[in-house]
Amino acid sequence: MSERQNLLRNLPAVDRVLREEELQELAELLSSDILAEAVQIQIDSLRRQLISGGASAVSLADLEPVAIAQATAIHCRDLLKPSLRKVINATGTLLHTNLGRAPLAPQALRAINDVAAGYSTLEMDMNNGKRGERFSHVESLLCRLTGAEAALVVNNNAGAVLLALTALGRDREAIVSRGELVEIGGAFRIPEVMEAGGVLLREVGSTNRTHLHDYTQAICEQTAILLKVHTSNYRIVGFTGDVSSAELVALGREHQLIVMEDLGSGLLTDLSSYGLCPEPTVGEVVRSGVDVVTFSGDKLLGGPQAGLIVGRKDLIRKIAKHPLARALRIDKLTLAALEATLRLYLQPRRARSEVPILTMFAADLQQQKKRCGVLYQRLLEEGIAAEIELVEDLSRVGGGAMPLTELADWAVAIRPHHVSVADLAARLRNYTPALIARIHDDALWVNLRAVFALEDCLLVQLLLAALPGEDPC
Repeated sequence: MSERQNLLRNLPAVDRVLREEELQELAELLSSDILAEAVQIQIDSLRRQLISGGASAVSLADLEPVAIAQATAIHCRDLLKPSLRKVINATGTLLHTNLGRAPLAPQALRAINDVAAGYSTLEMDMNNGKRGERFSHVESLLCRLTGAEAALVVNNNAGAVLLALTALGRDREAIVSRGELVEIGGAFRIPEVMEAGGVLLREVGSTNRTHLHDYTQAICEQTAILLKVHTSNYRIVGFTGDVSSAELVALGREHQLIVMEDLGSGLLTDLSSYGLCPEPTVGEVVRSGVDVVTFSGDKLLGGPQAGLIVGRKDLIRKIAKHPLARALRIDKLTLAALEATLRLYLQPRRARSEVPILTMFAADLQQQKKRCGVLYQRLLEEGIAAEIELVEDLSRVGGGAMPLTELADWAVAIRPHHVSVADLAARLRNYTPALIARIHDDALWVNLRAVFALEDCLLVQLLLAALPGEDPC
């Protein structure tokens, strides 16, 4: 008998491995079926290695039940770790799409907990005890904050655009400038949204310049909508020109066409006082006469992921009655968080101090330098195996909003001595919570603008765990 065959014969049975102490401990946390399957996967892997690589690929010790049990336990413990978990965002990107965009205000978190812990008034009209509409919980708030006649909320802004276009323009044309045919996150492009909604796309103008007469010349019997898309995730600079919302409104009124604008980021308050570039607020667009406005809940608004639609009452009601509205409806936990966030905006000063994204915008530059200086000094005192530098930095809004806006900031740059910067970043990503920072100029830049003050101590602990001190020898 060959050595390979002998090793294959030594592969233990699944039930023998399951009797090992390490797996017996896991039996209280995982079902017997999951454990048995995990053991079988480990045994099958060893068998394949023996068949393909021969006796040199696997040792006799690797085939011992205890060794297989240990390898299986590592895999099973990974199953018990949550995949979606807390992250400390030290990237300097405030609305980081990969990290969940806007963090929620404490009031929104409490609202989620209150609604999740039991039953709620989700679809009950408490005045008459009959069935109500779930979006009614935020409609009056949105109308008050934007000046719109009516409002509707769905699960995200791409869904809001799709629903509105489908309900209002199916089998007819929507005219849009070529320079506004943007791609929404995840390769979901405006032309594809229109196609999915059965709306015929009519492009006008050029990439960098579109004039009012381009729209006028394109209007025909098939035209239903004049669509404006706010280019919140890019800017064309130089020799440019576009048509304002007010100009489109006047043209729409003249030809009895619906004017719709996708604002994307959904700004409810003017941010120019923070030193940010002026952006149109939802209220300003509504006041310009636009019939239907769509925007996101989890970008500049600072709430949960949601697609908000505001505008003329008759059009909003038509959109709400479309069958697609049910498929895209918002869930109760998101609705609770959104309502709590919108209520903060009833008091602008309170919103600025309690909506996290707004407080990040307002962060004082000298205070940011002081925070980074404390981190820098602490790492120096610990004598970690790295070169550390306090550096000037730039924070970014991110999340497909304000693409040209950069905020003066500070960061701590870390160049490890004994591991690569990529390896250091990988270590920090695998902690719980994970610490995500930015790799730049062969260093790990730790920016604290999007790090909550209560996370500062934990951030230091994670860095110290990933960067042990210098070897005194």
